[in-house]
Amino acid sequence: MLHEKIRICYEDYEAWMTTYFWEESKELYPGQVRPVILICPGGAYRMTSDREAEAIAIRFMSMGYHTAVLRYSVAPAVYPTALCQLAKAVNILRKRSGEWLIDQDKILVMGFSAGGHLAASLGTLWNNGELAELLGLEAEDIRPNGLILSYPVITSGKEGHEESFRNLLGDRYEELRNQMSLENQVSRDTPETFIWHTMEDTTVLPYNSICFVQALAKYGIPAEYHLFPEGYHGIGLGNELTANEDGRGIIRGCEEWSSLCEKWLNRRFPWWNPGV
Repeated sequence: MLHEKIRICYEDYEAWMTTYFWEESKELYPGQVRPVILICPGGAYRMTSDREAEAIAIRFMSMGYHTAVLRYSVAPAVYPTALCQLAKAVNILRKRSGEWLIDQDKILVMGFSAGGHLAASLGTLWNNGELAELLGLEAEDIRPNGLILSYPVITSGKEGHEESFRNLLGDRYEELRNQMSLENQVSRDTPETFIWHTMEDTTVLPYNSICFVQALAKYGIPAEYHLFPEGYHGIGLGNELTANEDGRGIIRGCEEWSSLCEKWLNRRFPWWNPGV
């Protein structure tokens, strides 16, 4: 495994991208390029949760995918700091794709809770011109090819998660809250998406994912959506790997989300191309 920590700076703030990449095997798949999944943990833009970091990376690496975890800047850092860090991380993955055997047309961003908002922000804003200009890049350099959103923060409306938006926007909360309500930012250029949520989530209400799926459907963007009847907020994989020591976080009714996502990935972004 190529396990490396890469520093990513934007203005006075730094983020860290930790890689979990497959090394080339001359015995198994010499020259095999793979999709990469860049993971943004949640934490209300106040912290980045361990529950949605390494265990997630290893689970998806075990499926045959390169993975990486981005520990982006949180409050007191405000928009667009974390988004610029994520965009720069995508650019690094694309720019160094040859070195790391990454399929540069299969760069996906995965996010949980507020990290889902961050991932969806890049998915909806990558080509608005402003983001690429801030970074001195071309829009195609920062484009994600797919999104995986887990109980994401999306809307800043009455059913939104106010703490996340206040931490993200700081003093510009009233000015930017509607702009950062991402159901309003979906366009034909938003990438296809796998998304899941739980009905029992009272922290980030399931309306957040529902309104995003509705916006994707409006533009005919392929999406797969799973709404599980049980499970509270922030459960990660829903099994022992992301549970508290008292067992809280093991939700058998929805732990299959990662297996469902694997099937989606194998259909839409397969890593294995025998004979190619």
